[in-house]
Formats: sequence, C-alpha cells, structure tokens
Amino acid sequence: MTQLKVGLIGGGGIAGAHIRGYQEHAAKIGITAVADAVEQTAVDRGHEVGATAYTDYGLMLENEELDAVDICLPHHLHKDAIVAAAEAGKHILCEKPLCLSVDEATQVRAAVSANGVTLMCAHNQLFMPAVAKAKQLLEAGLLGTVYEVRTTDSFYNDFDPENMGWRASSKTSGGGELIDTGYHPTYLMLHLAGALPVEATAMLSTHRLKFMEGEDSAQVLIRFDNGVIGQLVTSWAYEPAPGTERFSVVGELGSLRSDGNNLTTQLRSGEVETYELDPVDTFAAEIGHFADSLLGKTRPLHTEEEGIAVLGILLAAYEGARTKTIAPIR
Repeated sequence: MTQLKVGLIGGGGIAGAHIRGYQEHAAKIGITAVADAVEQTAVDRGHEVGATAYTDYGLMLENEELDAVDICLPHHLHKDAIVAAAEAGKHILCEKPLCLSVDEATQVRAAVSANGVTLMCAHNQLFMPAVAKAKQLLEAGLLGTVYEVRTTDSFYNDFDPENMGWRASSKTSGGGELIDTGYHPTYLMLHLAGALPVEATAMLSTHRLKFMEGEDSAQVLIRFDNGVIGQLVTSWAYEPAPGTERFSVVGELGSLRSDGNNLTTQLRSGEVETYELDPVDTFAAEIGHFADSLLGKTRPLHTEEEGIAVLGILLAAYEGARTKTIAPIR
C-alpha cells in the first residue's frame, strides 16, 4: 500500500491528538511536512514526526509532494488555509469549526468544488462506538419516526486570562464556547437527526469565565426539515448533573440514550437492551477514516456540506440569542 503524504498545518495542542492517529495508521498515511507560524513549534513537531518544518504553509504547499493537508489552526485561519490547499490540489482534513461566516463558507465550498478535492471535517465524536451504533439503529428504523434529539457536552474548564490565548477574543474564535466545544454536540445533533436544519435559537450565558468576550455556556433549540426538534446544552462553566445523557433520541416506538460509552434502547413495547461498547481513540479512528476515504475514493462521513450545515446552526443560534427570535438557517 502506498502511504499518503500529509502536511500538518498548525502544530498547537490539538495537533498532538491527530499525530497519535497518524502513528496508529502509519502503514497508509503519515505526516511528511509541518507548518507553524511559531518556528520552535514547527521544528519541535517536525522532530516529533520526522517531517520537514516550515513557518509558512504556502511554501510547504509549493515545495512538498503532498496528497493532503491536516488543518489544526485557530478558528479564524481555517478558511484561508482550506482555500490555499484546495487551489494547490490537496485533499483536506480540517479541525472544527470549518470556518466562521456565510461568506467564508461560500468560498470554502467553491474552492473544494472547483479543484475536485475531498474535504473531511474533523468531527471526531462521530467515531465514538455509541454514536455509530445509535446511527445504525436509527437508520434501521428501531425508533420509527424520530421526534427529538438531545445532546450535551459540558465540562469545568480551567481557562484563565493567562492560558486562554486566541479563544478569549470573539474575532479569532468566532464567538465563545458554543462555536468551540459546542461545535461537537451540534454536529452530533445533525448526525443523529439525519436531516437539514431550518431554524434555531439560543440562550447564551457567561456564568464563570467572565474575562472572555464570548459566552461560556449555551442552550440551543433547533428545528430540522424532517420535523425533528433538537435540544443542546454545552458549557465550559460546569460539569453536567450526574446522570445527564451525552445524547438521547426519542421516536414513535421508543428511545435511546448514551453516556458516550454505553448505549441503551428502550421501546414502548417494554423491550430494553444495553450495548456495552469498548472505547476507542476517536482521533485515531478519524485519521484512519480519512485515509480510507482517500485511498478508496469514497465520501468521508462529514464533508464541507455537513460542516457548513453545522456552521449554519451556530450562526442562527447566535442570531436568535442576539435578536431574541427564532432565526432561519441560511
């Protein structure tokens, strides 16, 4: 098997999780070049993975023979890197969020389409075994028509003004917690609802991290075009109450729920089944899926289309919170 050659764009914290994935799937995909604006970070990551280091990803794209890039940059830099990689004919794995505005999303979609490259959104939580099992059961019709999807992703974050960096600014993060950690339960909601979102609203709060410009917590309501209503809770301010499900789905024939590890289904007929599932490294599974999609020329689980749909939910949620309305998803 020919190993796919990847250029890593951005060597910060999340890049470490991606690197583990490349190490696990080294027979089919590997990092051969690293670019980071901070020279020492580029050099250190280059030494870590045995790759050539750059401080300019444009030069990396020009000089290296790459099949793909993996974008692990701060939020506000995603669009430019995606467009540059697409125009260089490279396939793309991009960390969340895909980009930050409708205009940026339009540019991303156009660049990917015009250059015939594959873009995969790095939505790692889709690779939790409980999520995959839930999706399988929903597509098999276990719950019949789905009415409601709920997702939760909250934790006590120890950010402070000294370590929060670019995330403290709405200009570079795109908002607050909702467009950061809140992106995970949003794409999970989209995946489980199995439809396009049409409108959303939110209540945003800053309970504890008062030094940041954006919210540290959010509650979101979403309507999908198949009638599903989504409810989402996400926070950096607090841990969820004990027993809170990571995700749940209610339909005409029953429900399912998961703590993110195991999955339980309960039908109106009285039948209850619990699936005890072995945990996986979701980032490693994500990298493996990216490699398999490129090698097999198959569609990744989430492409720019899903990434743009998730962004649409978030932008409508922010608009709804700002205007105290239910906002259409554009």
